[in-house]
Amino acid sequence: MGNYIKGLFNGIGSLLTGLKVTWKEYFTKKITEQYPENRATLKMNDRFCGELTMPADGDGNNKCIACGLCQMACPNNSIRITSEMVEDPETGKKKKRLVRYEYDLGSCMFCHLCVNACPHGAIEFSTSFEHAVFTRSKLVKTLNKQ
Repeated sequence: MGNYIKGLFNGIGSLLTGLKVTWKEYFTKKITEQYPENRATLKMNDRFCGELTMPADGDGNNKCIACGLCQMACPNNSIRITSEMVEDPETGKKKKRLVRYEYDLGSCMFCHLCVNACPHGAIEFSTSFEHAVFTRSKLVKTLNKQ
């Protein structure tokens, strides 16, 4: 009989603890975002990884040297780099030149390993998050368009 009473009081105590949490949350200020309506004023966190971008300078050039480190760091092959060897007119030495930088947003898991691996800071994640499309082929993006 003693275990029954003890269990009953434990049950009532846990019920009151749950009710306390419920009532506390009921009276706290809600922070729900009304998404499509507040699209113009919506601000994402700076650390949010939305989409890989390749920023360009004022002349339209990017910092990518086609080293392939981001492609090797990507765990599920979301990045495909196509490069070619060209001769530098000033020095006469051959060097790599970026031809095409493809990024598959549909298979990216936003792990940030590619950005960490880039030695020149040529790629970064933006905070854009609207990526709804009807076909998966539209999720493959060429980042070095000029």
